[in-house]
Amino acid sequence: MHKKRILITEDDKHISKLVKYNLENAGYECMSAPSGEEAFKILERWSADLILLDVMLPGIDGFEVCRHIKDQDKFKHIPVVMLTAKGEEVDRVVGLELGADDYIVKPFSPRELILRVKAILRRGKTEENNKDILAMGILTVDIPQHKVLVSDKDVELTPMEFKLLATLMQRQGRVQTRDSLLSDVWGIEADVYTRTVDTHIKRIRQKIGKAAKFIDTVPGIGYRFVSEDDEN
Repeated sequence: MHKKRILITEDDKHISKLVKYNLENAGYECMSAPSGEEAFKILERWSADLILLDVMLPGIDGFEVCRHIKDQDKFKHIPVVMLTAKGEEVDRVVGLELGADDYIVKPFSPRELILRVKAILRRGKTEENNKDILAMGILTVDIPQHKVLVSDKDVELTPMEFKLLATLMQRQGRVQTRDSLLSDVWGIEADVYTRTVDTHIKRIRQKIGKAAKFIDTVPGIGYRFVSEDDEN
C-alpha cells in the first residue's frame, strides 16, 4: 500500500526533525525543506499528498509559498496546512484566504499533529463536493429538491440558510472565513463589520438540532463543517 507523502517546509531544524520523526512513526513518508525555494524543487520531483508549511520562512515566506502552490494547476490539489505562531490570528486568516486548507498553532503536540494530518488526508480533496445529495450522519441536504432532513424529518430553512449550510457541507473540513462566506453565499464584499454569517449560523444550528454538532466554530476566523470521525 502506498504511504502518504508529506512535505515538511520548516526552517527550524529541531521542529522539522521532530515532526518528521513522529509522522514517519505514524506511517507516513516525509521529505523536509528548510525554505520555500527548496520546497518547490522537491515538489517538481516528488509527489506530495500534503504540505506542512511554516509561515516564517527565510526568503520567500509561507504566504507566498502557499499562493504559488495554489496558483499552479499541478500543485493546487495538494492540501496545505499552515504552521503559525501562537496567538497570531492574522497569520491564520491570511493563510486561509490564500487557499490553505487548515492551520496548526505552535507549539503543538505530536498527537495533535498526527490527528489533524489524518483528518485532512481522510477527506482526500480540496475541491468542492458537487454531489446533488450531501449527507453526514443524521443530516441530509438534497440540493435539487431544496430539502433538509435531520433523522429523516424535514427541516425548514430559508433560501440563504439552505445555501450557507450546503456551502459548508460541500467544503467539508476546510475552514471558511466569514468574509469568504459573505462573498460566496450572499455575493457581497464585507467592508464593514457584520454579524450576518453568525446570525444565520445560529439559526441553522437551532433548526437542525443535534446535527448542529457538525458545524464547528473556528474562533476569530469563521466556521467549518466536520465529520463524525473528526469529533472523536
